[in-house]
Amino acid sequence: MDGVDGTGSGGVTRRQLLRMIGLSAGSAVMYQAMTSLGLAAESGYSGPPKVGQAPPGASVLILGAGIAGMVAAMELRDAGYTVQVLEFNDRPGGRNWTIRGGDRYTELGGETQTCEFDEGQYFNPGPWRLPYHHHGILHYCKRLGVALENFVQINHNAFLHSQNAFDGKPQRYRSIQGDYHGHVAELLSKAAQGGGLDQLVSEQDKRILMASLQWWGALDNDYRYVADRNSNDRRGFAKDPGGGIGGAPEFSKPLKLDDLLRSGLWGNLPIGALYDMQTTLMQPVGGMGRIGEAFGRELGSLIRYQSKVTRIEQGEQGVTVHFHDQANGGAQHQANADWCVCTIPLSILSQIPMNVGAPMQAAIRALPYAPAVKLGLQFRRRFWEEDDHIYGGISYTDLPIGNIGYPQHGYHGQKGVLLGGYLWGTDAMRFTGMTPAERIQEGLAQGAKIHPQYPTEFENGVAVAWHREPGTMGCFANWTDQLRAQHYDNLCAFDGRIVLAGEHASYIPAWQEGAVTSALNAIERLHQRATAQGGAV
Repeated sequence: MDGVDGTGSGGVTRRQLLRMIGLSAGSAVMYQAMTSLGLAAESGYSGPPKVGQAPPGASVLILGAGIAGMVAAMELRDAGYTVQVLEFNDRPGGRNWTIRGGDRYTELGGETQTCEFDEGQYFNPGPWRLPYHHHGILHYCKRLGVALENFVQINHNAFLHSQNAFDGKPQRYRSIQGDYHGHVAELLSKAAQGGGLDQLVSEQDKRILMASLQWWGALDNDYRYVADRNSNDRRGFAKDPGGGIGGAPEFSKPLKLDDLLRSGLWGNLPIGALYDMQTTLMQPVGGMGRIGEAFGRELGSLIRYQSKVTRIEQGEQGVTVHFHDQANGGAQHQANADWCVCTIPLSILSQIPMNVGAPMQAAIRALPYAPAVKLGLQFRRRFWEEDDHIYGGISYTDLPIGNIGYPQHGYHGQKGVLLGGYLWGTDAMRFTGMTPAERIQEGLAQGAKIHPQYPTEFENGVAVAWHREPGTMGCFANWTDQLRAQHYDNLCAFDGRIVLAGEHASYIPAWQEGAVTSALNAIERLHQRATAQGGAV
């Protein structure tokens, strides 16, 4: 999950698409594109839900103990509704999930992985960051006492890598950014000095522009981007300043403009400027799954785990849900309530018989889910810190693994777990067709092109392919403008006594904030209906 990394169309990732749009047409056009892709929208969260006291005896059945389902359950419980939650997995959280040492996971097809991470190490196969403006999910973190720490999105010392640029040698983010800004500033200053901007800016504004370009691009007094202290303060020194004899720095030489442009590495520079990736981002201490676990403790026995829903029926008097108790040999049971909030991912719900009208049914069946694969790799020493001086952040590559995420905690510890790959689109589908062991080996082979320490330092790993995750069968709802225009309102509308909620029923898909805001909107409308009908029927 986490929005901007998702796929667009034709196998092109949203990240690739947005950086092409942004760097060729400007930030305004890129923002419009982000909005059409369901990204960049500020959260609609405006405080606790407007739900008053429940009508006497009113009951609600909630399907799914992911973030949307548990938000709905907690708020409805607090309003006085009788609430029961049916959850497919043996844990709360849904895609809010952290894998730790000793955990076992079986994917579709029967492959079982047992995590061998050391104590204190973990891997988030689903969401891994919380933007500061996702007010809803942050509200519940505060309410439930989930401790947060900073998530480093941009690390200027991390790597940008292309197989076909600079002989495949990774480049530091700061060097690419410094050189790109410097060369662009020099070109603009030449245009301004040559009169090319006379019709666009006044003489006074041109002087201000020249000063700003000199500072922004680290240009010298002649408005050139050259190897000097100014440029090296941005791109980094060949030899850093030190003390005593021999302490003088050595200047590094900027990359040539044509080499820089042809490398394509500049395409990764705007990522940290995208609205959902801007500082400050956060993560729960100990893994993203701490949020789901906290909800689970709060709701306690209201959640019935290992319950596989097989049929959903509604009538004038209420809703009946048939399910198998997977913890007890698949025994068949049913649960009844006046109302139902269904948060089951549409990739699963589309396979479950449910007597709703044609518009909602068509919406459920129309929406595809994005493929994604994540690799968690434990290494015997933190070479990215010891050798490469990278503390947190992300390195980007045009290899199928997409990026390498560095742990944002446990600095200077002995071991660590890297996000060894975050794959989308066709690359993700190719990895999905592999066994977990094959995914890990391929991830190691690709990652070694950025960190050659991989082969000698690797200990063990876990590989999660979301299309093989039994409770989701996909990473997140992959909306397009056309699909939204045709199906979104029908998906979100009440159908009798059933309403859907989840990231798929929001304009913030792939983010937990979408699940929160969708759930709150659904239960507010449910409460209005229940109140109008006077409670239990």
